[in-house]
Amino acid sequence: MRIGYYPGCSLLGSSREFNESVEAVAAALDLELVQVPDWNCCGASSAHVLDHKLSLALPARILAQAEAAGLDEILAPCAACYNRLASTRDTLAKDPVLAKEIEGIIEQPVTGKVRILNILEVLDRLKDAIAANLKVPFKHKVASYYGCLLVRPPKVLHFDRAEDPQSMDRIMTAAGATALDWNFKTECCGAAFSVTRTDLVAKMSGKVVGGAVKAGADVIVVACPMCHSNLDMRRPEINASLGADCQIPVMFITQALGLALGIDAKKLGLQRHMVPVVFAPAEV
Repeated sequence: MRIGYYPGCSLLGSSREFNESVEAVAAALDLELVQVPDWNCCGASSAHVLDHKLSLALPARILAQAEAAGLDEILAPCAACYNRLASTRDTLAKDPVLAKEIEGIIEQPVTGKVRILNILEVLDRLKDAIAANLKVPFKHKVASYYGCLLVRPPKVLHFDRAEDPQSMDRIMTAAGATALDWNFKTECCGAAFSVTRTDLVAKMSGKVVGGAVKAGADVIVVACPMCHSNLDMRRPEINASLGADCQIPVMFITQALGLALGIDAKKLGLQRHMVPVVFAPAEV
């Protein structure tokens, strides 16, 4: 299986372990990742605050580059990148006049034919292959955390159930895990307030961490660099907000799958986490 690949900025910087684990799992499942040529930043959560047309032009150029390379689908593992690319594709499809203006800005045509996929959509396609290639079943109780950007806005993304998504649960079940039913699957972690309002992030992410612990989870599994950063890096502030010492680890879904497929922990970047990836009673 061959698919276009847009790693985005986070996966080559602050969340490089996500990129490493995506590539390792892809190789184990015979999924060929073809990077979008000469890709640029999607604008993330900054561009649309500064300039609306810039926020469209940046992802539009990525779509145009993918089209020029003959790619039909693009995997964007970062939830923010996925959301920006899919939202831009939808916006331009609904406004031909604006689409022409954006094409003039980037000096490239954008037909909107390239489909944008998040990591869960791709892994859900491969869940049978995951189950068939298990080396060390991931026998842990998992709190699947989707966050905001993978499922909202539902009328644009058309992915899973907005309030009670199930795809990550299916994937982790295929890997041998017990996917828990819990109440904070799509609650916001605080997102980019991690820098400007750490106090808010501590409270919001604290609800997620506390909810996972209360549900009896061994690990929180995520598919978003910002979610991982807030839940992992801000753990001291989260614990202070909760008034408890919560040491539940947070893993990217591709890291959890990588372990189940027998891939070495260092190749998956697990050594870079702030909260050590240690389970009880089961061990990695």
